[in-house]
Amino acid sequence: MQKILIANRGEIAERIIRTCQRLGIETVAIYSDADKDMPYVQQATVARHVGEAPPQKSYLNVERILEIAKDEKVDGVHPGYGFLSENSEFSTALQEAGLTFIGPSVDVIKLMGDKLSSRRAMIKAGVPVVPGSEQPVETLEEACSLAEEIGFPVMLKASGGGGGIGMHRCENRQDIENTFEQTKKRAKNYFNNEDMFIEKYVGNAKHIEVQVFGDAHGNVVHMYERNCSVQRRNQKVIEEAQSPEMSEEARRKICDAAVLAAKQVNYKNAGTVEFIMDEGENFYFLEMNTRLQVEHPITECITGLDLVEWQLLVASGEKLPLNQDEITSSGHAIEFRLYAEDPVKFFPSPGLITKWQLPAQEGVRIDSGYGADLKVTPFYDPMIAKIIISGQTREEAIERSRDYLKNASVEGIKTNLPFLIHALETDEFVSGNYHTGFIQNMKPITI
Repeated sequence: MQKILIANRGEIAERIIRTCQRLGIETVAIYSDADKDMPYVQQATVARHVGEAPPQKSYLNVERILEIAKDEKVDGVHPGYGFLSENSEFSTALQEAGLTFIGPSVDVIKLMGDKLSSRRAMIKAGVPVVPGSEQPVETLEEACSLAEEIGFPVMLKASGGGGGIGMHRCENRQDIENTFEQTKKRAKNYFNNEDMFIEKYVGNAKHIEVQVFGDAHGNVVHMYERNCSVQRRNQKVIEEAQSPEMSEEARRKICDAAVLAAKQVNYKNAGTVEFIMDEGENFYFLEMNTRLQVEHPITECITGLDLVEWQLLVASGEKLPLNQDEITSSGHAIEFRLYAEDPVKFFPSPGLITKWQLPAQEGVRIDSGYGADLKVTPFYDPMIAKIIISGQTREEAIERSRDYLKNASVEGIKTNLPFLIHALETDEFVSGNYHTGFIQNMKPITI
């Protein structure tokens, strides 16, 4: 590939541009009215205006993005994450236009984007899945009956859901009765798919995901796992690689299961297989994200690999650069997602950044699309930076994180920096023995 369009914005656009510059690949950035002054716009080889600030009129405007791609004569399109990254209609449109989608095939995006179809595929492959329904639950009575058969508590989930949307934990029949129609309506509005299913709720579980990569030659490898259990409203806040407090046997099994899952669907390019793991280290398939993850930098830190470079090579039809035996892991890395939000209530806090003190230094990588004198607008996700901190050991990474976060400063807007510091200093996090209920169980912070 000689020239690619990046169908995204902010830090992930900057991240992709860095690798392309190193490889001598030209980049086309797109920007909305709200993003015309963002750094990535100047960093790209070419920048084109895509539309008004609302995503539907800019970063989700498939027709306009295709128009720019054709006009600039690009070879391929990198979707980043979010927006159109897992949109099968977008990848189909690119294919029909003779452009390469830097990601998996259309069929795989469709298959793995639906939680029910992906569950069935994993069952066929022999990958453990959480006990639950294999077909949509059509009626309230059917949902209640199935939940009683599985045993409460259960999760009522939208089949096309994602990002924590369309999920409800139900402790009893009354909870299902209260949320069934609401969940169905929300699923229809958000995903244009009202199918729902019931799944057993696994308590005190860790959220473990495995980075996988496949090519067009039948090769699939893993790049070890990440622990993503520090979540609020089912969205990740802090991630670690590798997962603390996991036996080597469990690590081997879960990574092997992720490779098996990817092979089952003939997966190509970067993907992440997500699992939940109970206190006995039993693990169950949750879903597969058919794109590059927000937290991919911690995998890069422990493996020394450039995942975007691998994406470009695979999209060009080349074989994976390394086989499984050649992919090694060393050290430990933690990613902190810095959000423009109230650190107590987690409400977004848009505004003008007046001070930005997040310097890169030894063992610290900053992926961000922001800086001083830039505005955080209400139109997009409020994440303003990823602070990635590594060390030779987990203890060193934690100590380095404490020092860095306490000296970091972003002013003019509220951020969750106080929350990140507070979470880092809890006994549960330091021990490494924490689960997805970590934030709910934390003592409230005082500002």
